[in-house]
Amino acid sequence: MNRILVAATLIAGLCLPAAAQYSAPPNTGNHFKDTSMLKPPAGAKVAIIKFEDLECPACAHANPIVHEAAERYHIPIVRYDFPLRMHIWSRDAAITARYLQDKVSPQVADEFRSAVFAAQTSIASKDDLAAFTRRFFQQHKLNEPFVIDPSGRFAAEVNADYTLGERVGISQTPTIWVVGPKSWVQVTDMNLLYSTIDNMESQVAQSTPGKTAANSKLRHASTPQR
Repeated sequence: MNRILVAATLIAGLCLPAAAQYSAPPNTGNHFKDTSMLKPPAGAKVAIIKFEDLECPACAHANPIVHEAAERYHIPIVRYDFPLRMHIWSRDAAITARYLQDKVSPQVADEFRSAVFAAQTSIASKDDLAAFTRRFFQQHKLNEPFVIDPSGRFAAEVNADYTLGERVGISQTPTIWVVGPKSWVQVTDMNLLYSTIDNMESQVAQSTPGKTAANSKLRHASTPQR
């Protein structure tokens, strides 16, 4: 009888989603419900994926580090908005960023996000955000519409990101991964972002016929610490 119970338990376990979680440092990551979307975009071997909140101080700290790493390694950043419900103005800021991304350019949207992060401590209310946004549009010689999102299109984009985050099992911001075609690592210590990318590029190179990780290791021999 005991053997039957053990066998049944093992079979049931095989039917459950994989529980293995990978993080840097080890054993510091979150447990996610659905990691099927943790893959690089088409044409990329390695990428950084992050869920962020524009009102989150930890996201503000991580933002320049992530961008510098992406530029250094020439890898894409896949960003999702996850405005926490306790924050006053982050959702409005995300909607404005989506407007700029779709109506102006992704580069200007990135500049807006980075500017919001840099000015975060001076934005205490929706009125402060409105004044900041007005100055940003003026500095970039852009016409700010009277209503940013009259049809709700950009709010829907932000909501779709949030819904995806709930499906994944996001419990904090920022949540950042370095992803390859077959594996992913959640980075919880930004000092380990560069070494995590090195390791992922090495894994991808070793799994690609006719290529080695030698060039990657040489190119990234000096890893900045933060």
